[in-house]
Amino acid sequence: MNFEYAERIKRLPPYLFAEIEKIQKEKKAQGIDLISLSIGDPDLPPPDFVIEALAKEASNPKNHNYSFSQGEPVFREAVVTWCKKRFNIDVTHDQVIALLGSKEGLANIARVFINPGDKVLVPDPAYPVYANGSAILCDGITTPMPMIEDNNFQPDLNAINADNARMMFLNYPNNPTAAIVDKTFLKEAVDFAKDNNIILCYDNAYSEITYDNYRAPSILEIPGADEVAIEFHSLSKTFNMTGDRIAFAVGNKQLIAGLTKIKSQIDSGPPVYTQKAAATALSVYKNSDQPEFLHKNNQILQERRDLLVNTLEKIGYPCKTPKATFYVWVNCKGDSMKFATNLLDAGIAVTPGVGFGKCGEGYVRITFTQPKERIKEACNRIANVF
Repeated sequence: MNFEYAERIKRLPPYLFAEIEKIQKEKKAQGIDLISLSIGDPDLPPPDFVIEALAKEASNPKNHNYSFSQGEPVFREAVVTWCKKRFNIDVTHDQVIALLGSKEGLANIARVFINPGDKVLVPDPAYPVYANGSAILCDGITTPMPMIEDNNFQPDLNAINADNARMMFLNYPNNPTAAIVDKTFLKEAVDFAKDNNIILCYDNAYSEITYDNYRAPSILEIPGADEVAIEFHSLSKTFNMTGDRIAFAVGNKQLIAGLTKIKSQIDSGPPVYTQKAAATALSVYKNSDQPEFLHKNNQILQERRDLLVNTLEKIGYPCKTPKATFYVWVNCKGDSMKFATNLLDAGIAVTPGVGFGKCGEGYVRITFTQPKERIKEACNRIANVF
């Protein structure tokens, strides 16, 4: 028998990261010592207090029942407290929802508000879920917002045709470019969304992975943002809990209510024990400063960043030193797929920029989520190739 995919599935482009995983498995099967600098999965372990909290909460039989659709009260309370301590913003319980990872929330928010034919404004280059998981799978029309280096990888809001636009995605600190923004730009974005009656989805998953005394803002720090914005956070990067699938969204009450309604139909929320462990994790924040464990982790990442950037510069590929994320966005001076393929042959996996959108061509994204020894080896191999 032959079962045909729905039209919306046919419109999906190949998912680059799945293809990269497939190639990596093939290379490893061939006995190649592959150094993966492609996927944004932290190699550092969760802090001990997170492991201990997970073990404690998972051992409690009462924590194995269904969760509430919007999340456990203890987790939402922890988010409310964290938002106040970290960003000095006041939110209430009905402005918070627990997510099975922020990726799930970013996709599902469109299911609530996007009708067939609605325009969804998507950065280009960008994390593919905005265009694929949100716009295409909801029969929306993806409308790229070019982000070029000459404009610091920020979309030119004045150049956007907002007619029939229903939703806009922004993400800073940015994946894949590692660009950052200040509150001046965020205010412009909020004003643009309010002027055009657009839902503003702000992906802030990398807010805590920062260097050189930079502190990433929340869009909810901008006056009036809670009228149009919903912000997505994840414990994946901050606490190295990518596999635990725990995150949250916070912001406009109507947007949170809509997301709760759609999730009540398709999942039963993150496990109770995971939410309770996540509440313990968030509680280590005492103020806006980085907790000790995070400061140490970011120092490790910063050393790796400097090693990678300095080596790339020496071999003729200068790039900006990122102040956030664990990505380096490198102008590869040509075809990004060809560049990435050449490195694969040398046992190094990086992500071609074209996989993030048309404007990503000519760049590659390189992660530094590997120990320094492996990054040194990768740098030696890169130098030999080029």
